[in-house]
Amino acid sequence: MSAVSGILNINKPQGLTSRDVVNRVLWRLRDETGKRKIKVGHCGTLDPLATGVLVVCVGSATRLVSTIQDLPKTYRGTFRLGIATDTDDITGTVLR
Repeated sequence: MSAVSGILNINKPQGLTSRDVVNRVLWRLRDETGKRKIKVGHCGTLDPLATGVLVVCVGSATRLVSTIQDLPKTYRGTFRLGIATDTDDITGTVLR
């Protein structure tokens, strides 16, 4: 079997870290290919609360991580203003 290589655009769900996504890709590729040594890396971190596209590079494409990280990105967010929580994020208990 030839080397595993490429770029994946993964829609990261809320609750997973970027590393969690990389680990899942790695485990899946190991299961599918039977290879143990596969390079996998992400091109920027998304907060566990965030959802959106996480670019993941595999194999020789991992050389492109720094180039992809330097490309412009667009972020869109929804904010709730005027509240304070005990965790400083939307997951906490509203204090005021």
